[in-house]
Amino acid sequence: MIEMNEESGKKFTYADLFCGAGGLSLGFQQAGYSCVVAIDSDESATATYKRNFADHIETEKITEATTIPSVDVIVGGPPCQGFSSAGMRRSDDHRNTLVRVFSELIVRHKPKAFVFENVEGFLTSDNGNRVFDLLEPLVDAGYQIHLRKVNAANFGVPQHRKRVIAIGGLGWAPRFMEPTHSAYGAPGASKAFKQLPPCPTLAEALNGLPTPSLTPPGFPDGHYYRPLSEQDKERVRLLKPGQTMKDLPTELWHESYRRRAFRRVMDGTPTERRGGAPAGLRRLRNDQPSKAITSGATSEFIHPDADRSLTLRECARVQTFPDEFVFVGNVAECILQIGNAVPPCLAEVIALNLKRDLENALSNPSAESGALLSFVPTASNGMSPVLEDLTSRIRQKYPNTRTETELEQIELWH
Repeated sequence: MIEMNEESGKKFTYADLFCGAGGLSLGFQQAGYSCVVAIDSDESATATYKRNFADHIETEKITEATTIPSVDVIVGGPPCQGFSSAGMRRSDDHRNTLVRVFSELIVRHKPKAFVFENVEGFLTSDNGNRVFDLLEPLVDAGYQIHLRKVNAANFGVPQHRKRVIAIGGLGWAPRFMEPTHSAYGAPGASKAFKQLPPCPTLAEALNGLPTPSLTPPGFPDGHYYRPLSEQDKERVRLLKPGQTMKDLPTELWHESYRRRAFRRVMDGTPTERRGGAPAGLRRLRNDQPSKAITSGATSEFIHPDADRSLTLRECARVQTFPDEFVFVGNVAECILQIGNAVPPCLAEVIALNLKRDLENALSNPSAESGALLSFVPTASNGMSPVLEDLTSRIRQKYPNTRTETELEQIELWH
């Protein structure tokens, strides 16, 4: 029997695949959903999940044979290392194929809805073929889907974090969630959603935290930092808010930064494996949202006022995790969990939007055929050649899909 929630009526259930530390789960539970099972193969991540949630976590590899209890929604984000523009993208990375596994599990278990999240590089990985790995099984099975790239800052997250979100309903059309905030402090960000309140700044996200300690665990948990080397102290003292390694004298560049800075023109590295442009050390700004929190945040991001790196807790704050959420593992494991997580604030917006649609779908059942309802791969006027090709292929395969980003901007962004 499905449990009832006095505040919102029916309490919907979900399964969280590739759950990591539980960012998606936290947002969905804050929205009133009940998790039946969460699965991930990373032991430190599942230890964190178990520390903060109930014992519905399973530590195992997800395959086509994975069995999921009956739930209303399946959510998840297959491992993104094969896609991330922050690293080396390889089309033969075996983790990329887990996108297809995710789709096939949804098709086999037939939940009323699903939510997929991944990095923006997912759209261009393997020349866009991973997008079809996700869409084809689901559309053929009857899911009506929105697939769009979003900036988490437009949903109240105090950082510029571009991610791909897909939301689908089985035989019915869900809505894509509407932005709640305007963004600023990144190229093109201020052009969108001007009428909405501004997203929180880094200063607002970190407000109230005490001076961090030099030894773990710190208070709140994870609020400590390692002293910088003398050479890094010299670098950091010269960095003004908003500046990066490139603003320092070249003799102060990290050797690793120097290699990356010149790799594009000197070593002939193929385009798809170059990774993103390096920043090295970066001093953040108090008056803007943070840059995206990644696994390198505690070594690369410098506090806007203090001459030190960000603490784990500060990174978690920027990701919108509450201070009572404890991460389990060593520093490298914890920052990886934090950087890989879906911000709970974004997850809650998705979950609340989907809940209204689920309630309506139960009241007015339908059996429409599968479709790609909208595909919005970018908010800018220009596209890379790979993205242009992908958009053209989407139009050919799903001719009724709404792909005109200009129309999206006119209707939603001004």
